[in-house]
Amino acid sequence: MTEPRGTSGARLAFYVTAPGRTATVDIAIRGAAALLTIALPLALGVYLVRKLKAGWRLWLVGAATFVGSQVLHVPFNLAVLNPVMARLGFGVDARPGPALAAAALLLGLSAGVFEEGARWIAYRFFIRRARSWGEGVTFGAGHGGAEALLAGVGALATLVQLSALRGQDLAEVVPAAQLAAAQQQFDLFWSMPGWSFFFASVERASALGVQMTLAVMVLQAFRRRRGWLWFVAAIGWHAAVDAAAVFVGVTTGVYAGSASGIVVTEVLIGVMAAASLGMLFRMREPASPAALPPVPPAHTGPVGAAPTTSEHVRDSRYANPGGAP
Repeated sequence: MTEPRGTSGARLAFYVTAPGRTATVDIAIRGAAALLTIALPLALGVYLVRKLKAGWRLWLVGAATFVGSQVLHVPFNLAVLNPVMARLGFGVDARPGPALAAAALLLGLSAGVFEEGARWIAYRFFIRRARSWGEGVTFGAGHGGAEALLAGVGALATLVQLSALRGQDLAEVVPAAQLAAAQQQFDLFWSMPGWSFFFASVERASALGVQMTLAVMVLQAFRRRRGWLWFVAAIGWHAAVDAAAVFVGVTTGVYAGSASGIVVTEVLIGVMAAASLGMLFRMREPASPAALPPVPPAHTGPVGAAPTTSEHVRDSRYANPGGAP
């Protein structure tokens, strides 16, 4: 962060304070939201492993796949994509319009290529036997679960750090060049209502639905003819969801702390997550028919003799008129 013009060389005595509200309750609400974000993916993982019987290994491979994708994705954005967008005049700080739309789409495509590419590599080399719908869902839940866990842990760490700074002279812990920007971020964090932080949990729940769908879409690349079309479709849907979230989030002022903007953006993400789940269940294999009771085998032994009656004896006298009496 750079120091705003007009404050160069000045030691500004910013004292960290929070708006007038019950501090303990406010911190507890924000902490509960962060813990919920952490608990959601773990609870979903437990449910899916028990329900689908796919095993924790697939969930953990999915989590590792997300982390591995970010090892390449984040440096690419910082070193390549962001400078290119800056030269082209694109950016998430642009006003609503073509420049913002282009930036949102490029960021979405970047995420789609790296994350779906990582999923394809995992299916191809690390989980070669995972080819069922349930295994794909569990794998995707691990991928989205790692993302949610990192977001929740990050939110909790931020809360602890900013809570510890309350009542202190921020100038003593922040470099002078970054002091004004740090104070602005701090004020923004504490000015947002505590309940709005639960939307982070809602967003992670929606993202889990999208990630499970994307994992099963990539799986079709190994199960269907022209599977590469499914891989491309997964990248496209990932890009569409991310781009829509970024564009609407910037337009409605989410990154400036707008509570109404958060609601609008999360509703949009929720709608796209519902559409994703619809696609997910359409890709599910039909259940195998219930086993019918075995049919008894046909009788192949000798036919038993019919019981002898007086009619049979009488009729036999005329059965062979040319024979012996």
